[in-house]
Amino acid sequence: MKVSLFPIEETALNTPRATSGGGDSHHPHSLYHNRTKPTTRQQTKMSSKILSAAIRRHSLLSHTRRLSTAAAAAISPTEHPYDETTPISMKGVKISGRPLYLDMQATSPVDPRVLDAMLPYFTSQYGNPHSRTHLYGWESDHAVEHARAQVASLIHASPKEVVFTSGATECNNISVKGVMHFYKEKKKHVVTTQTEHKCVLDSCRYLQQHGFDVTYLRVKPDGLVDLDELRNAIRTDTGLVSVMAVNNEIGVIQPMEEIGEICREFNVPFHTDAAQALGKIPIDVNKWNVSLMSLSGHKVYGPKGVGALYMRRRPRIRVEPQMNGGGQERGIRSGTVPTPLVVGMGAACEIAMKEMVYDENRIMGLKDRLLNGIRERLDGVVVNGSVERRYAGNLNLSFAYVEGESLLMGLKEVAVSSGSACTSASLEPSYVLRALGVDEDMAHTSIRFGIGRFTTEEEIDKARLS
Repeated sequence: MKVSLFPIEETALNTPRATSGGGDSHHPHSLYHNRTKPTTRQQTKMSSKILSAAIRRHSLLSHTRRLSTAAAAAISPTEHPYDETTPISMKGVKISGRPLYLDMQATSPVDPRVLDAMLPYFTSQYGNPHSRTHLYGWESDHAVEHARAQVASLIHASPKEVVFTSGATECNNISVKGVMHFYKEKKKHVVTTQTEHKCVLDSCRYLQQHGFDVTYLRVKPDGLVDLDELRNAIRTDTGLVSVMAVNNEIGVIQPMEEIGEICREFNVPFHTDAAQALGKIPIDVNKWNVSLMSLSGHKVYGPKGVGALYMRRRPRIRVEPQMNGGGQERGIRSGTVPTPLVVGMGAACEIAMKEMVYDENRIMGLKDRLLNGIRERLDGVVVNGSVERRYAGNLNLSFAYVEGESLLMGLKEVAVSSGSACTSASLEPSYVLRALGVDEDMAHTSIRFGIGRFTTEEEIDKARLS
């Protein structure tokens, strides 16, 4: 067995990664820079530790499930002591081994290049980015600002228009509630759709409880907004229009430029939840004419727990902060910015910008392979949502002549999401599919297959035969 004494450094040198500012400060071994030369005994001890880590890494690679590339990210065998044939029993479900992961809309695995960029800020460059009096704070602040520029570049915005948050849910709350509370003296009305993410719908219901009016637009059977209905819904006291760019359940892509043009015509701020769009489709905040945009790190192969809110500066959009504290992020989102997570989101955005076209073409091919394979074996397979205007990595299917619970039980070997949510003793069809007018029986059989950057052809072939 060949083992490198410096597995992390070797990986960093041989793996493509997003470029970042700061020179050597971003190298994973900057922990050892500018220190006195270690003694022979210290070197031996250090080498032993690194050798042990390399052996554990080799052990991981030999135990990783062959077809689970999406889950094969530096996990110790002691944390997941399952190989391909080890039975697993969890939450009352027994399966033969770790399932294939096809649930990319729920979350995506961290790209190894993203993890590589993050690691120094956990170990050696751990300063608080808001500490202004020493090097540790300065280098963390530099890393945060570099990440801010990486995020801004992907959406064609200015770094000054990007505010870091804990995720898209917080961004949506700031956007919907923050805007309406700030302009509450003149604006009392919100326009959104029935197929928005639940955090947008819940924020709108919160506003209704506090005296605001909300119009929930119906969507067409293909999941797209009727632009004429949108235009007719806008009133003189409308303070916000909120429409999701790419739907999380059915993957349809809304006509963002046309919606933005209507909002420009009526001088109404336009907010979009673009968590499922970031890094998947081209985004230009100026072409879309959005005033606010919610983004998430873990949907673009970055870490969980971090997001970003785009806020237009010209014309300036104002919000009432939803959290009080030290006034970080221009007072919009108080709290210490988590440097490692922010660095990870920035790296993920830069990688996405470079590889978006390649990823799109590859994922399109895998989607066609999966859909064609399923249709070869089953009749009555229906794609939910527009076939022409959709993100290829989100394939939401309903199956005629199949009972919903039986379908789910038969897919234990594949990690997918159902369009149904379990409420008490009965299955409740997805509110998104109900809004499309999907028959209740068909809605109960809906399955969302999420395909991503690390999905393989072998996984697709195994999934379509499950």
